Amino acid sequence: MSRHVLSLLVEDKPGLLTRVAGLFARRGFNIESLAVGPTEVAGLSRITVVVDEDDVQIEQVTKQLNKLVNVIKIVELEESQ
Repeated sequence: MSRHVLSLLVEDKPGLLTRVAGLFARRGFNIESLAVGPTEVAGLSRITVVVDEDDVQIEQVTKQLNKLVNVIKIVELEESQ
């Protein structure tokens, strides 16, 4: 397992954070860190999630996150970013 930092650009809609966190929970992921904040664009927020998981599991959860209607973009950040 290795540490992964995912940055999600999402529409600021009620219940979206619950759906994102629930997706991780259903897959048995332990979220080490979770931060949510507004972006410079009105109506959009950034969710940053840190998890310790296998690369294959991260790829699968990323595909599932991309299927959520209000998720616009997902980027995996390097630890130094």
